[in-house]
Amino acid sequence: MSSVLSPSTAAGTKAPNIGMAIFALAMGGVGIGVTEFTMMGLLKEVEQGLEISTPEAGHLISAYALGVVVGAPLLAAVGAKLPRKKLALGLLLFFTVANLTSFIAPDYGSMLLSRFAAGLPHGAFFGVAAVIAASLVPPSRRGWAISMVMAGLSVSNVVGVPFATWLGQTFGWRLLFVLVGGIGLLALAMVWKFVPFQHAHPDASIRRELGALKRLQVWLALLVGVVGFGGFFATYTYIAHTMTAVAGIPSALIPLVVALYGLGMVAGNIVGGRLADKSVMGTLYRVLPAIAVALVAYAVAAHWQWSAMVMVFVVGAAGSMLIPALQTRLLDASPDAPSLASSLNHAALNVANALGAFLGGLVIALGWGFVAPAMVGAVLAVLGFGVALLSGLLERKRPLAA
Repeated sequence: MSSVLSPSTAAGTKAPNIGMAIFALAMGGVGIGVTEFTMMGLLKEVEQGLEISTPEAGHLISAYALGVVVGAPLLAAVGAKLPRKKLALGLLLFFTVANLTSFIAPDYGSMLLSRFAAGLPHGAFFGVAAVIAASLVPPSRRGWAISMVMAGLSVSNVVGVPFATWLGQTFGWRLLFVLVGGIGLLALAMVWKFVPFQHAHPDASIRRELGALKRLQVWLALLVGVVGFGGFFATYTYIAHTMTAVAGIPSALIPLVVALYGLGMVAGNIVGGRLADKSVMGTLYRVLPAIAVALVAYAVAAHWQWSAMVMVFVVGAAGSMLIPALQTRLLDASPDAPSLASSLNHAALNVANALGAFLGGLVIALGWGFVAPAMVGAVLAVLGFGVALLSGLLERKRPLAA
């Protein structure tokens, strides 16, 4: 595995500043986070601007998620023979152009297509960015490096999403895509300058990358993400409704609530990276039950304003601690096809998004109340823990290939 993920993959090149290289990759994550999450806060403006219904506006979010699921394995496999830096640059350029086409999309149909296109490079970029970051540091710091790249997604929820929401509400929702295009161009320039060139693996091919799909441990890791992280999204999707209808928090404070959630995600991502460096499976064994407990506590604490806001931070932190470990686990499970395996993590998380939102909406529709999605999420986290235990048990009988 060291031949794939160690600094030796950058033989003949040296990163002048590893910190800036990782920061450049994280900046791409900021742009992705802003375009993915801000649409949820601007749905009303989008409905009015395109003269469409609320369900139709929701389909724009679904189109983006579908793009992630389709694009993650497809683009990672197709780009297998490209040097990783060139692949990252190409994906950022694709992402930037796709978002700018959303700015000029004249009608609903073209907007739907542009949102699907914007989602295509999402998973593949995070996949190759994680592989690059892991290759720049010693094996003992892979979890930290990956968490720093993923931090871009978390930071976007603290700064980028609230600002983009305000910008869209104040000056027009289409400016969201101009902002994202600008972030994309900035990330493109930074990756070009700071990320060192790395040759593609001499045996790289589409078939080699697709070989990751033959491994049971890869599928189990993805299932942990789909099920275990589904609880995170079941709660996040309906957080505004829970805070206003249950906790009694004014609607004007919802941006603060979202920011607290984002801060929790940043903290959890950093801690999760440190934990993953110590033990990947140990992190999964600890974090998944912690998510279940946090969601149950959130369901109780949501009836009081201050305790609700505290638990918003805690839930954000608990959920995000899972991501670096999952990303690292996929790299370990498929060392000869790291880009595809790593990118599939984000496809799995988008499936988790859809699953969590669907199940959360289902229990609300059944009349169980706005805290019910958190209880559903706790059950999903426990199920994810069961999948992780199964994965660990199978690994004892048949260790991962070195």
